[in-house]
Amino acid sequence: MNHTIYFEQAKQATRNIISLNKETINLVLNNLAIALIENSPFILAENQKDLERMPATDPKYDRLKLTKDRIQDIANDVKNVANLANPLGNIIQEKTLPNNLNIKKVRVPLGVVGVIYEARPNVTVDVFTLCFKTGNVAVLKGGSDAAFSNLAICKVIHDVLEKHQININSLTLLPADRSATEALLNATGYVDVLIPRGSQSLINYVRDHSKIPVIETGAGIVHTFFDASADLEKGKIIIANAKTRRVSVCNALDCVLVHEARLKDLPFLVSPLAAKEVELYADEDSYHLLKSTYPAHLLHKAMPEHFGTEFLSLKMAVKMVKDINEALDHIASYSSKHSEAIITENAENIALFLNQVDAAAVYANASTAFTDGAQFGLGAEIGISTQKLHARGPMALEELTSYKWLVTGNGQVRA
Repeated sequence: MNHTIYFEQAKQATRNIISLNKETINLVLNNLAIALIENSPFILAENQKDLERMPATDPKYDRLKLTKDRIQDIANDVKNVANLANPLGNIIQEKTLPNNLNIKKVRVPLGVVGVIYEARPNVTVDVFTLCFKTGNVAVLKGGSDAAFSNLAICKVIHDVLEKHQININSLTLLPADRSATEALLNATGYVDVLIPRGSQSLINYVRDHSKIPVIETGAGIVHTFFDASADLEKGKIIIANAKTRRVSVCNALDCVLVHEARLKDLPFLVSPLAAKEVELYADEDSYHLLKSTYPAHLLHKAMPEHFGTEFLSLKMAVKMVKDINEALDHIASYSSKHSEAIITENAENIALFLNQVDAAAVYANASTAFTDGAQFGLGAEIGISTQKLHARGPMALEELTSYKWLVTGNGQVRA
């Protein structure tokens, strides 16, 4: 199948969308939020078709599943984005040169934004909303697991665009087959940037094969270090929330590091996890301490591969470390540079941890579950970048813009 027509239409749509004023953009988004709620029975029925094709034990099942409440949350995020200030046209820098040339550095759209993602139908809405708000055209390649859900959501979006006489190619959903992925990876001249959202294998594949610039939204291999001075009650609550609030998301906790001076508190620290049926993969010291208190069917000896694993399920690694420096060394070796946390009452250790940990989001005495565009006050997110060029952390409106220089003169020529 020749996919070029999709990319040509998307490129042509950029001129239409960039001409929209900010009031129209916000009106469309608010109407989309209403339409999502009104069409929730249709969306849920299509989502059920996808769910019936996936085992409930699959780690992706929870990400794929939509509910009435989740659609309401998605609609709320659309409204939040509509209410945010639009960065387009903002003057980043302005100066007048000695020759009276006026130079402005102004925010502009990236252009055509391609996103490859797996079984996450909410991404369809998030990407369109953020791209539309910033004058970008979105080209989406969703996974076959969510094909019915994505098509349903796109129909709702297209219906809203048509009602406002806006080019529906402002959002393009490519076919769910693999050939569309290969075409998107090679859509040079049409797509300006490509953002993969999903497993580490998907991200690696896109990075290794794309001819288009890639912004990596990496997997989350997330650690929390429980320091010698940490508050026990605080630590128990934070760890339970970071691990079990929603296990299939990239900010979920994967490994707890415990200072050796507090190893005796480990059974209490992980006690809420047993009630949630969390399997622990513990190093020798931790395993020896936990085997008399933690349910035997949930406790395993850790193998080397359990450290540096993004579980995306009710599984977690546990390791004892002698001090903060060993914790920092472990994180440096295994982190995916997504989200990392320390629990401590030692101000010096907080400063050391926040300064030395190389990650997009670094926490002190808080759950890593907050690494999320909406939670950071960004309305929604197109992904969480774990790289350092262009964007890092939750990517929202500003991260979907570039800039250009506007130079105004009055007959100046260069000698």
